[in-house]
This record gives sequence, C-alpha cells and structure tokens, in this order.
Amino acid sequence: MLQKVAFMMYPVQDADRARTFYEETLGLTRGKYSPNGIWTEYDLPGGGCLALFATEEIKPSADSGGSVAFEVADLDALTARLKDENVRFKNYLIHSPVCRMAIILDTEGNSIILHELKKG
Repeated sequence: MLQKVAFMMYPVQDADRARTFYEETLGLTRGKYSPNGIWTEYDLPGGGCLALFATEEIKPSADSGGSVAFEVADLDALTARLKDENVRFKNYLIHSPVCRMAIILDTEGNSIILHELKKG
C-alpha cells in the first residue's frame, strides 16, 4: 500500500550548477547528499523531498510532463526577482479559478511551477 511520496527526482547534467540554482536562487537548504555529487536532497518546508540526480542517461526536459510546484506567498515579487536574476521562464503568468502560477526552468531545463492561491 502506498503511504506517501518519498521524494521527487530531477535529472541534472551539471550537479554543481544545479545545486547553486536550488540553494542560492530558490533558497533551499541542502540535506543528505553523496560526496561525489551524484545525489543531492532538499527537504522541503511542510514535508516532502526534492532530489537531484546527476546523470548523462536521463535528460532534463521541461516538456516531459513532470514538474514540482512550490507554493509561494507573493508570486509577483518572486517572479520580479527571478527575472532580475535572468532565470528562464516558460510561462510568466497562468490564471486558474483558484490560483495564479508561473513556470520557470532550472539551470538544467527542468520545469518548476510557482503557485500562489487566490485570496478570498
């Protein structure tokens, strides 16, 4: 029986470049990792884990259908900061009945959804 999502994994081509993005640009704190840099985990606020796996065999892709969505408090402020830092955007603003979202790409080409629930 399934109990919970243990982790979500993104393939990366350049582990150092990817770690810099997730730690410095997104502000995640590195958790467990392998000394050779192949595996890096980030325990997420509120639970869950995002893992980076350095591999040449699996190619990162924003079009693969998989993505992680991070809840944010102020989508406008965050997207403005990320634009200033030259982070690549796939979609700047998507409206739904319950939220607003933006989709960015990490340094390896994986998509990340930034999600803000509508107030009220």
